[in-house]
Amino acid sequence: MFRLMTRSHLLAAALGIFALAGAAEARDATRPVGVVELFTSQGCSSCPPADAVLAELANRADVISLSYHVDYWDYLGWRDALGSAANTERQRKYAQSLQKASVYTPQAIVNGRRDMNGADRGKVMSILEDMAGTANGLQVALSMRDTGDSIVIDIGAPSEGLRGGPVNAHVVFVDFTPSATVEIRAGENRGRTIEYRNAVNQIQTVGMWDGTAKSIEMPKSELMRKGNGCAVLVQRVDDQGRPGAILGAIAMNP
Repeated sequence: MFRLMTRSHLLAAALGIFALAGAAEARDATRPVGVVELFTSQGCSSCPPADAVLAELANRADVISLSYHVDYWDYLGWRDALGSAANTERQRKYAQSLQKASVYTPQAIVNGRRDMNGADRGKVMSILEDMAGTANGLQVALSMRDTGDSIVIDIGAPSEGLRGGPVNAHVVFVDFTPSATVEIRAGENRGRTIEYRNAVNQIQTVGMWDGTAKSIEMPKSELMRKGNGCAVLVQRVDDQGRPGAILGAIAMNP
């Protein structure tokens, strides 16, 4: 379990927020700054600060923030009420593609490319800004609309940085609970009541993207629970199905 004692980075984080906000105003409003995926657990005493960082990001319209609760700390005495084996599997596949020896919590991954301690707010913010508007940022514009019975996803043509080469990407649909408050009654966080934001319930591949503009329409009832939020990621995968760089993303709240 990842535990790190650090000094406060309040000034650096504040400067990062102002820079990030200013840069976002200058970019296409339909294209978020980036995607932050947090792998966390209610059974991890080091995770609440990272959950707070994710909650802050969840309040921003220009960042796609997703919280994946893993299940491998359940043996410590508390079964994560939001955890799943599928979330753990996604983290393990990321560990392979990022060439990490093991998984840990809290782990934040930005745009499928870089990982860091999810509680290090300053670093998460700076990596987001460093990648924004570059080849490591989101290069594909997406839109999504709810027709009532279906979800329609429109994927645009890629930016110049992706043109001229083959693209092998999955269209990934994520169902998440926008807010869930959990009273933890055992384990390392016993006695704490924590509000979790954008907790992932299900992630599934709904199509492929080859680099050309396309639309996908799917039955809403098969994708998400009523009252939940959702996100779509256009993400590279390798020949073993391991997740890689996220090329585009969009989210929709209820």
